[in-house]
Amino acid sequence: MNTREVGTKKEEAACIYLAGNGIRIKERNFRCRRGEIDVIGYDGEYLVFIEVKYRKNGSDKGSALEAVGIGKQKKICRVADYYRMIHQCPLDMPIRFDVVAIDGDDIQWIKNAFEYI
Repeated sequence: MNTREVGTKKEEAACIYLAGNGIRIKERNFRCRRGEIDVIGYDGEYLVFIEVKYRKNGSDKGSALEAVGIGKQKKICRVADYYRMIHQCPLDMPIRFDVVAIDGDDIQWIKNAFEYI
């Protein structure tokens, strides 16, 4: 299995996990010129932008959670701004940025993993 296939499989696992925990998934792999957001959904009244990161056990690149650095966070925020604009989301709609970190087969969902930058 190549890297893209593994990534797709892990994103699917993350979506199943999120849906099982109450997230209503609206969109996957939203892309624009500014970048991509892996999963967009609703958690109650919150519009949630979710980054999915996977690392094999024992990866020399660090944990999956460590892979969502400040640069990635800024990019996700810019893509979220564009998404909200084209979908005419109300300015007062509460939003949240979550991360699903998958290390090996261990899934960890971090709600409100970072603030809007």
